[in-house]
Amino acid sequence: MEHSTSTIVGSRPFEVTNRLVLAIAIPMTLAYLTTPLLGLVGTAVVGQFGDAALLGGLAAGAVVFDVVFATFNFLRSGTSGLVAQALGRGDLLEERAIFWRAFTIAVAIGLGLVLLSPLIASVGDWFMGAEPRVTQAMETYIGIRLLSAPAALLNYAVLGYFLGRGEATTGLLLQFLLNGVNIALCLWLGLHLGWGVAGVAWASVAGETIALMAGVSIILWRFRMMPKMSLQQVFDAAALRRMLHLNGDIMIRSFVLVGAFSLLTRQGAQLGTLTLAANAVLMHFFLVAGYFLDGFANAAEQLAGRAIGARYEPAFSRAVRLTSIWGFALAGFASLAGLLFGEQLVALMTTATDVQAEAASYLPWAALTAISGVLAFQMDGVFIGATWSRDMRNMMLLSFAVFVAALFGLGWYFGNHGLWAALHIFLIVRGVSLLSMVRSRQKAAFA
Repeated sequence: MEHSTSTIVGSRPFEVTNRLVLAIAIPMTLAYLTTPLLGLVGTAVVGQFGDAALLGGLAAGAVVFDVVFATFNFLRSGTSGLVAQALGRGDLLEERAIFWRAFTIAVAIGLGLVLLSPLIASVGDWFMGAEPRVTQAMETYIGIRLLSAPAALLNYAVLGYFLGRGEATTGLLLQFLLNGVNIALCLWLGLHLGWGVAGVAWASVAGETIALMAGVSIILWRFRMMPKMSLQQVFDAAALRRMLHLNGDIMIRSFVLVGAFSLLTRQGAQLGTLTLAANAVLMHFFLVAGYFLDGFANAAEQLAGRAIGARYEPAFSRAVRLTSIWGFALAGFASLAGLLFGEQLVALMTTATDVQAEAASYLPWAALTAISGVLAFQMDGVFIGATWSRDMRNMMLLSFAVFVAALFGLGWYFGNHGLWAALHIFLIVRGVSLLSMVRSRQKAAFA
């Protein structure tokens, strides 16, 4: 089949449109926005027992769980990038093989986490250093919640498969099912039956399991229509090495990212409890904006990966351009909303007047994180989709080194203003450093 001279020989052209970008970004944004709602319901349920130790244990357990599972998010993003490239090549068997490779890795890691749950709980106890009743509640939560590890990690692989194919609506429905079951059972088990922290944890286990059953059922039904494949194809040595290298780079990137935000929180704590509390409230501005920006990062991931697989450079260039335009537009809107209504939003999150006043002093820094961070989110999507993971890992390490220098240097001279400035520098360096490499990597990929 011949194409115009602008098309690479052997390519599979497709058009990237605003509608295609939004068809991926909007459903995933809606899916991500259900996550904070889930945390809010769990907190509200346990809060009804009127015991601060239970609330503290739930919060501490959730932090430990989130850190552990953020480490293995590569099962979602790595699978998505590889499936998108296979889709671009029109290689249905490889799409299927990628899913089963991710499935196998998720099962192995998930079972390992279940076996290591006592050790993970002990490390959490040591890190948090909380009072005994808080520790007891945290251990209860972690011990039950980690039983969902295999299902939770498999759900990453399932979501990665659907996102890699650009089927964001299916991903949205599965996330709605997961979080909907979780919230319903959280209210029933935790509040109605009075199980408290244990009820919230069991609700999470049930939500992950039911969503997994639904997602795998859809995939298996689809695979039934395809030709049979051998285990040799699934466990092809070269393909497995590629997936493991990709996943390893993404895991290092995730470790460093979690470390950066943990260090920022620690330095804020050195400035006093009031500053720590104000920063915790203000970080929600960045986190909520991140849920929106992640939707467009997913669009960049799928479309860039598909273009690489299709060997069709015009689609890649347009995907980068359109996701950038939409990302900056949304970031501008989010920052403006934060600047105009930030004080009212802070008042909704805390009734403490001293915390409100402290947060108001740093509100512009928090509101503008959407703009300084948009390029970092978008470029992460592009590089994951293109599977340029080594560059993403290296630029994250570079950005972290700059961040640490800025955090201690600016923090020393300017206090909390310096800490927020360091966060902006971190986000900007991540985005700009990756952007500076796109042109050369693109030329090499489509040569």
